[in-house]
Amino acid sequence: MSRAILLVSIRGRVQGVGYRAWVEYQATAVGLEGWVRNRSDGSVEALFAGPSAVVADMVSSCRRGPSSARVVAVEEEAGGPDALGLRHAGELFSVLPTI
Repeated sequence: MSRAILLVSIRGRVQGVGYRAWVEYQATAVGLEGWVRNRSDGSVEALFAGPSAVVADMVSSCRRGPSSARVVAVEEEAGGPDALGLRHAGELFSVLPTI
């Protein structure tokens, strides 16, 4: 099974609605590595690493998000293994501070 690393940017009403916690829960439940954080422009950014099909399913889930979110756009691009280094030490998936 091939492995993928994707950097995803989610726009819409995605801050203040539990989106980061939802992403962390969903990603952890399916065994993905990576991180999620708010951005100062009001978007949420996430990095997902794992089996290609599982990463693709996670990105699809991000298009819906938690029930209180209103996602208007999801952009994705290839990510590199170096980006995984942003995680907190000892964590497979981290919630990072806003940038």
